Parts: sequence; structure tokens; C-alpha cells
Amino acid sequence: MIKSMTGYGRSSVNFGEKKIMMDIRSLNSKQLDVSLRIPLMYREKESDIRNEISKMIQRGKVDLCITIEQEVIDKTVTINRDLVKNYFEQIKYIADDLKIPASEEMLYAAIRMPETMRADANIPDEAEWKAVLQCLQDCIKQFNKFREQEGQALEKDMNERIGFIKQNMEKISLFDEARIKNIKDRLRKNLNEFIGQENIDKNRFEQEIIYYLEKLDINEERVRLKNHCKYFYDTMKEDNPGKKLGFISQEMGREINTIGSKANDHEIQHLVVMMKDELEKVKEQLMNVL
Repeated sequence: MIKSMTGYGRSSVNFGEKKIMMDIRSLNSKQLDVSLRIPLMYREKESDIRNEISKMIQRGKVDLCITIEQEVIDKTVTINRDLVKNYFEQIKYIADDLKIPASEEMLYAAIRMPETMRADANIPDEAEWKAVLQCLQDCIKQFNKFREQEGQALEKDMNERIGFIKQNMEKISLFDEARIKNIKDRLRKNLNEFIGQENIDKNRFEQEIIYYLEKLDINEERVRLKNHCKYFYDTMKEDNPGKKLGFISQEMGREINTIGSKANDHEIQHLVVMMKDELEKVKEQLMNVL
């Protein structure tokens, strides 16, 4: 089953006077890379949040944002008096040295210095944490549902493109017989021009033609490409097939390139270019598949 690596989910829960809101989104990545933006009061639960995400989400650059709205601000502010005094004394010492009179602005400057004030947030109790965890799980479920919906669109697009490759591959057989005849006629014409028809050993000529055409034969490549297309379809039904589909697409590209190098025919070359174009678009889509 195809899932997109791009996803989005949102959930919220009311707990007392708080409204806890969560947004989670992701982009493509080779591994699971989690970035958290959470309130200070939930920091000690950060490892639990990461574990929950890793259990329910596979791969992707995941960004989780938790915000809180509450009617009453439940924080107490503590001023570090000793530190403020120390800052003030140093500022005053510099002012005296520069012969600048002391003023209230020095106290304001001291209070604004780093670590002079600290906001203590209340640590959530077990009941609140259960509500947060449930909200997180609901948010991830919405996120995974979004991934599945995006995956359906990706699967439809890739089905059409692989089908187009198969159609062009089947068209190659229409030109292959004429290609062989053209190659034989061209070789015979060149020999006639250079050494004359009467000097050609027909048996030797036929042997050389067979040897030459074996090198230009593309039947094996067409059969392998057909099998790769079928394997691609079957693999899309598996869980998280992104990497496997990437390997299959590489093998498809090798067969298409070999057909192009052996073809020696402008009609087949045209079909090869069209198949390459569709395969590149499939590879671009696979970058966003789990």
C-alpha cells in the first residue's frame, strides 16, 4: 500500500481551563527526523513524545508543534535579586568611572540582563499527561490518514506512467521486424558498393549477419522490462514499498537504456526517449513514497 511521506495532522483537547492544540507535518527524508516545538511544562515528557511518534510514524522529516491556550495564566515569576544587584553594581561602577550620574535607568538595564527573571510553569499531573498523550495519538492518526490519501494519488499517477511505459514497449515490436530488414539491406548495399555483389560469399554473409544481429537483439531486454513492470505493480501493494520500488525503477532504467543503445532505429529511439521521460517522473514520485 502506497503512503506519501508528506503528511499533515491536527488535533486538540480541552483540559480544565486549557486548550491543548497540536499540529504535525512531515516532508520526505531517508530516516525519521523529529523536530519538537513544545511548551516548557512538557519538556520532561519530550522522550515519551518522541517514542510515541517513532512507534506510529515511519520515516520523514516530522515537525510537531504543541500550543496551549488558557483563560488564566498559571505562572509565577521569580526575580533573582542577588543577580540583579550584581548587575546594577557593575553598571554603576562603569557609570562612576565614566562620570555618569546614577539613575533609575541603570536598574531597568540590570533587570533586563540575562537570567534575572524566571517563569516557573506548573508541571502537568498524570491526568493532564494522559489527555496530552491521547491528543497526540489522535493527531498522528489524522496525519497517517492524510499520508494514505496522498499515497492513493501517487499510486494512481505511477500506475498510469508504468502503463505508458508498457504500451511503448509493446509498440517497439511493431518496428523491430522492419529494423532487422533495414539493417540487412543496408549491410548488403554497403558490401555491393565496396566489393561488388559477385565477390560476396553468401554463406559467409549470412553468418556475419546472424552474428551482428545477435548483438543488436533486444528481445531479452523487452522481456525483462515487461517483468519489471509487473513486479512494480505487485510491489505497490506491499506495506511501505518505497525503497524497493526505487530499486525496481533502477533496473527498468537499465533495460530501457540498453534497448536504446542497441536499437539503431529512429522510431524505437523515439519510444525509448518517451519511456525514459515517464520513468524519470516515476522516480520523482518515489522520492515522496514511504
